[in-house]
Amino acid sequence: MSRFTGKAGLIGIAIGVIVLAGQISAGQDMAKRGHTQRPAGDVDDARMLAASNEPENWLLNGGTFGGERYSLLDQINTVNVGRLRPAWYFEYDTTRGQEAEPIVVDGVMYVSTSWSKVYALDAATGRQLWFYDPEVAGTDGAKACCDVVNRGVAVYEGKVFVGALDGRLIALDARTGKVVWSTMTIDPDSMQTITGAPRVVRGKVIIGNAGADFGVRGHVSAYDAATGKLAWRFYLVPGDPEKGPDGAASDEIMEKLVRPTWAGDYASYGGGGTAWQTIMYDPDFNRIYIGTGNGSPWNPKYRTAGKGDNLFLCSVVALDADTGKYIWHYQENPQEAWDYNSTQPMILAELDIEGRRRKVLMHAPKNGFFYVIDRQTGRLISAAPTVPTTWASRIDIATGRPVEPANARYTEGPFLAKPGTAGSHNWHAMAFSPKTGLAYLPVAENQSLLQTNPDFRPVPMGPFNHGVISRHGAGASYLLAWDPVKQREAWRVPYRGGGVLATAGGLLFQGRGTVIGEFVALRADDGRQLWSWPTPNGIQAAAVTYMVGGVQYVAISTGAGAGAMTGGAEARMRQPGRMVAFRIGGKATLPREPDPAPPANPAPGPFTQEAVDRGAAVYRNYCYRCHGPDAISSNVIPDLRRSAYLPDKEAWRAVVWDGALESSGMIGWSRYLESEQIEELRAYVSWEATRLKNGQAPGARQTGSRRSSQAVVQEQ
Repeated sequence: MSRFTGKAGLIGIAIGVIVLAGQISAGQDMAKRGHTQRPAGDVDDARMLAASNEPENWLLNGGTFGGERYSLLDQINTVNVGRLRPAWYFEYDTTRGQEAEPIVVDGVMYVSTSWSKVYALDAATGRQLWFYDPEVAGTDGAKACCDVVNRGVAVYEGKVFVGALDGRLIALDARTGKVVWSTMTIDPDSMQTITGAPRVVRGKVIIGNAGADFGVRGHVSAYDAATGKLAWRFYLVPGDPEKGPDGAASDEIMEKLVRPTWAGDYASYGGGGTAWQTIMYDPDFNRIYIGTGNGSPWNPKYRTAGKGDNLFLCSVVALDADTGKYIWHYQENPQEAWDYNSTQPMILAELDIEGRRRKVLMHAPKNGFFYVIDRQTGRLISAAPTVPTTWASRIDIATGRPVEPANARYTEGPFLAKPGTAGSHNWHAMAFSPKTGLAYLPVAENQSLLQTNPDFRPVPMGPFNHGVISRHGAGASYLLAWDPVKQREAWRVPYRGGGVLATAGGLLFQGRGTVIGEFVALRADDGRQLWSWPTPNGIQAAAVTYMVGGVQYVAISTGAGAGAMTGGAEARMRQPGRMVAFRIGGKATLPREPDPAPPANPAPGPFTQEAVDRGAAVYRNYCYRCHGPDAISSNVIPDLRRSAYLPDKEAWRAVVWDGALESSGMIGWSRYLESEQIEELRAYVSWEATRLKNGQAPGARQTGSRRSSQAVVQEQ
């Protein structure tokens, strides 16, 4: 066993790489393992266009520009997958959530981790080649809605591009990891962040922003890949009309088409519509497709005086890749009101529909429908629900608009929305197999009872009070195989899981999002499970597959984020995220599962019930998006009921008020709370800790509450 130690900010030594016994030494030249010798990160436009011709590599996010997450490799197949074993693993230097899909180029794996850090690893052995830490300030962690995650990098012309949580777009030398250029893409004083992977298109790096739940304005920007200079920007919702045009590629269409669909004081709320994940390039038409986010605030009564469609919320927007000029859009949720968004992964493919070969875009957003859209015109071809839906009975194909029931926007009292604000399909990758003709996506059934909050007012750093009072319930979760031509289910397999990879070996690979994770392989035609392996870390990211020296590997980043692990998950001791690679006959041994988290640790008190109630309100506004509803956490971000600081009033105050743990992302809340609220917050958490210690169910009092213990936080 080889162990390398690593530390943030230093190039050098990574923890816990286990190298496959009998493999070639990590120090040997890659040519001896059959690599084609190229400069590091030697990926150009022609190579990306022909990515499917290089199944031994995984050159870009989604595998190809089509985003099918389908590999032609079949060395690992339905016959031999039972002999799949760990080849190596590599431990990251952080215990926070891991959501990135790695890129593999000529035997080198490039992967981002939480806090926007980047590793380059030998893809055959896991040996660290370099490490980069952008040193994001801990205070920026508090701006992220759902953990300090990062969903991947892009590699192009000798550079590795990463979007940092604090809004920087950074180009690194693919050979050394040293910074080539860095540019700030947002207002650093705003609540904007970056969590998505950049996309490189014809010499430009495309990146969006996140933060709609905090009242920001969505945009997508293109930067010169060589210099970092801004090439164009397209805003996705209108800005303050009193400030005039933005001087952006969106100016003309903003005044002619977008602004007339808004009303009221939208500019003071930001509007939302952030492009926090999916940006696709279509080489057939030289277009970029952008998936846009939810409204800010959620309730259109406050955001837009209950009027207008609010373009481009919850839309797919097509832009010219060179200029950023508008081409077409399709809005999936006019006047969005349910915290739905359309940022989920897209797949570009060709399908035979009614005797015609059609170039289509497939999309399964949060709202529960599966859409097939004509890529050339933006017209809807078909749409059908993948889960029970109440916000709309169907999508009218002629108009492309949903058919909604009365009171869908809870204007006349409470409305039970299915799916709920957690959505049926979130950021997790879906795959498409041309071999089976099926799309594969993780799906969840849930519901939210929504009603207008008459006491709405924006709360700084408290994103989830968007003019809505809501109660939530969770239902079944499963991997769904969907026929996009017939618009119907082919099969389903239960369990909550992460992203999906499909292969020509007739397999699907998916990680399970439990605390003690599991990686599984299923038959692509019928969903029958053929293999599984404990990781032992929760998984949300998608796997990739590649080949080095004639050997096929399947690799996945493990470590579920806080947003995926709240709401009753079993709490365990914190463990680092890991990259784990498998091959037939692998010999590595993964770490054992983590021990249970410490027991409940309530403060001695006594606390009045009034203090507990007031503390519960503070917790709901500021704490639960990271530490879990009703103070329940899987401990990815600490379960406060078990905290060693809880019994000690001064230690608690040092952390919560003064910011003693600010470097870890736990800011001091003295700017946002009153002094007495710190002790009231301790009273509430201690009350929940006492209930845990006594074996009682979580008991968050519901006065003014907006979420139940089944709450699932929105991912951005």
